[in-house]
Amino acid sequence: MRVLAGDIGGTKTLLQVSAWEAGRLRAVREQRFDSCSYPSFAALLIEFLNQEKKANFEAVCLGVAGPVRKTITGQAVKVTNLPWEIESAAIAREFGFSKVRLINDFQAIGFGIELLKQSDLVVLQQGEPVAHGPRGVIGAGTGLGQSVLVWQEDHYEPIATEGGHANFGPTSELQIELLRYLLKNTGRSSYELVISGHGLARLYAFLKERGDFPESSLVGEAMKTDDAAAIITRAALEQNDKLANQAMDLFVEIYGAQAGNLALTAGTTGGIYIAGGIAPKIVSRLTDGRFLRAFRNKGKMSGYVEAIPVSVVMNPDVGLFGAARVASRLV
Repeated sequence: MRVLAGDIGGTKTLLQVSAWEAGRLRAVREQRFDSCSYPSFAALLIEFLNQEKKANFEAVCLGVAGPVRKTITGQAVKVTNLPWEIESAAIAREFGFSKVRLINDFQAIGFGIELLKQSDLVVLQQGEPVAHGPRGVIGAGTGLGQSVLVWQEDHYEPIATEGGHANFGPTSELQIELLRYLLKNTGRSSYELVISGHGLARLYAFLKERGDFPESSLVGEAMKTDDAAAIITRAALEQNDKLANQAMDLFVEIYGAQAGNLALTAGTTGGIYIAGGIAPKIVSRLTDGRFLRAFRNKGKMSGYVEAIPVSVVMNPDVGLFGAARVASRLV
């Protein structure tokens, strides 16, 4: 069985041709695209299929960064951080696919979690997992995705959420200052505004304006021509830059707090998984204790969240795994 799986985000799009053989997934071909370089998903897909000798698939599933809505003929989604509108019926009609399903990208990750190996995870907290207990997935990248996984008969069924857009709740005096900064500069607050690629850049700008540490001329110059979040991350992890470190510390603290909020809200006794593109790049900061202190800082509920397993997903293809799994079930 050949299926086409996609993981579509504001920064990158991954497409993978997979073969399901005896209940196991085997990747045949995978390609990465810079999403912003294409006017539409259809234009990107044309380029991918032009390199595919055998472009017939038994099913197609695309995990898309945005809320998926039902239509008369299938599903549609407006990509949150791209000017792309994707419709399952239009994709099927244009490319001759018989079965096309669209799901949220964090639903796709949720489906992919069960296909991961232990080597794909870095454990932050062992906890005491409850068998078949709800699980939560949270991940910072271009935006901040979240999903909840609920056990259904013999597997976990992911429920997409837009929890990343919930209002940011400060937990310290510094974060209260940050909240005021957000309200002044953006008109509102949300966790995605601070826990994402552009969020890290926003934290850096806030702390630069606050003036605890001066900006390095090298960092400032590099940010004029390169991705700000990547520059800040390298400056913190490789150059021990004081301002970049301060931004990274604040980022990790808020990330941990929101992961703990998800654990409490969804009762994720089965575990919390930290996914997304940023976590593997900063895993050394996620494992130094700061993330878990914020995760556990829940007052009377601290003991509750201390029993919840927490792991970082290191495999960037987890969303593709999940989308391919969903595609196989369409056949």
